[in-house]
Amino acid sequence: MSPHRPRRRFGQHFLHDAGVVGRLVAAIRPERDDRLIEIGPGEGALTAPLLEHVDRLEVIEIDRDLAARLRSAFPAERLIVHEADALAFDFARLPAGLRIVGNLPYNVSTPLLFHLATFVDRLRDMHFMLQLEVVERMVAAPSTPAYGRLSVALQARFGMEKLFNVSRGAFRPPPKVESAVVRMVPLEQPLAVDEDLLRRAFSARRKQLRNALPLGAADFERLELDPRLRPGDLSPQDYARITRYRDSMNSIL
Repeated sequence: MSPHRPRRRFGQHFLHDAGVVGRLVAAIRPERDDRLIEIGPGEGALTAPLLEHVDRLEVIEIDRDLAARLRSAFPAERLIVHEADALAFDFARLPAGLRIVGNLPYNVSTPLLFHLATFVDRLRDMHFMLQLEVVERMVAAPSTPAYGRLSVALQARFGMEKLFNVSRGAFRPPPKVESAVVRMVPLEQPLAVDEDLLRRAFSARRKQLRNALPLGAADFERLELDPRLRPGDLSPQDYARITRYRDSMNSIL
């Protein structure tokens, strides 16, 4: 079968490096009865090795031509193909304990991560290949340049670990940026962080907290926060604490 012509509108860069595939499968450690979901299987470079380890695999593929190729290449009882946009896919329709993997399209990776985070209670873990810059933002610590809204929103729900870098040559066509693989495991006790609060804070990330957050001097004193700090200096735990405080104040009012 001839190679599929990558489509720019889908951000397609097909993984072809067998060594990288092997490292990724080893990191995932799939088992026979896992509820494994692959996002963006493409030409099946990762799909085929995963099927060697699991009894059944489900994939989400937006490209109808690639979806058809996958259906013809693998038995229907072992590979379930959802021809859909992962950004709109309702993962709640699937049983809990999902293990999600994939080489995510760089053009939708951040909104897709936010979408998946809303299903954290149904997940066992996730392993993704992403743009290196995005992975560095995901795992960044407070008060570092890469730390931002994405860092807080995901670290409030997941324990995350950058596993290894992937060079541009591992893909066809090679992307303009380097990639990396990240592991995401839901926290036993996720933190509740108000998304609107995060948007407001990091849209004014250069300002001091007293000018970036809807809090008064008394509020900062009760929260024991220095109003001269900036949004990027607060940890996910700090944002969860502010969320609880605001909720309690609203309930009084």
